[in-house]
Amino acid sequence: MNRFLFQIVAILLLFVSFAAHSQQVINNPYNRKDTIKQKYVPKKLDVIYVEQDEDFSADLDEDEGTESEDDILYAGFDTSAIHYPKYDFSNKLDTTILVLINKKSVYVHPFKGKVTSQFGPRRRRYHYGIDVNLQTGDPVVAAFDGTVRIAKRNRTYGNLVVIRHENGLETFYAHLSAIEVIPEQKVKAGDLIGLGGNTGRSRGSHLHLETRYLGAAINPIDIIDFENFCLKRDTLFLTKDNFKHHQKYNRNDNRSLLASKGKTATKGKARGSSIASAKYYKIRKGDTLGSIAQRNGTTVKAICRLNGIKENKTLQIGKSLKVR
Repeated sequence: MNRFLFQIVAILLLFVSFAAHSQQVINNPYNRKDTIKQKYVPKKLDVIYVEQDEDFSADLDEDEGTESEDDILYAGFDTSAIHYPKYDFSNKLDTTILVLINKKSVYVHPFKGKVTSQFGPRRRRYHYGIDVNLQTGDPVVAAFDGTVRIAKRNRTYGNLVVIRHENGLETFYAHLSAIEVIPEQKVKAGDLIGLGGNTGRSRGSHLHLETRYLGAAINPIDIIDFENFCLKRDTLFLTKDNFKHHQKYNRNDNRSLLASKGKTATKGKARGSSIASAKYYKIRKGDTLGSIAQRNGTTVKAICRLNGIKENKTLQIGKSLKVR
């Protein structure tokens, strides 16, 4: 009897042990195929996610569709047209703050010479810059850090370099005997950009220096101390007062002023008559010299002669052409 009971207990213990082992095998996650997928798929997805994140960051830095502040301000970087259409500041109510230099940038005087001609009215035209005396071949340097936009010869300016700076200001260096930079070249304040000269509409070697913002000229005296060859202040505060000369001395008003001073009564009447008969046309989108000539009852050759331009000249929207 005792032997029979012992056998039954042994069988029960063996059965319990087998059942426990079976349950452990069933619950083992490494024996389930779907669990293997859950184990490795997330790791694979994590790796892909990291790679996409890194590539996306790189694309942001090199995205050609993104715009710099200069592009938004000027709607482009034109390396052929010297002047942008002048922005109308006559109704400007706020103050534009332009930081000229900071801890990472400096100002260097383009050439330490004596001022020979000031900004303002001059005979039959307006002088939009400051003339500085120098000798042909004297080195001319960039005033601020920036990018060369124009580096070419022009009938009026002679050899000209225009540099756009990070704050939107542009500086013009004219009548050079030689140009030492190329368009889109990065320059630092003090870098050689050309040699002084007497090219273009000029009577004697000098540097013609202009400062412009959104195409509108600013008197360099508002920015630079030409006696001490330094900036007047590190920051420029622009208001409509900096652009009053554009309202007071446009081309027609200037000529009318000169006509009113006439040399004689007869010459004064003749000049007044000539001014009264003068007609200007503001270029609009889609205009060509042919369409402008037809609209104003004249010819392309006549318009080119009046404005001193060639028939293949690229027209700039917003600029005015004399048509009569």
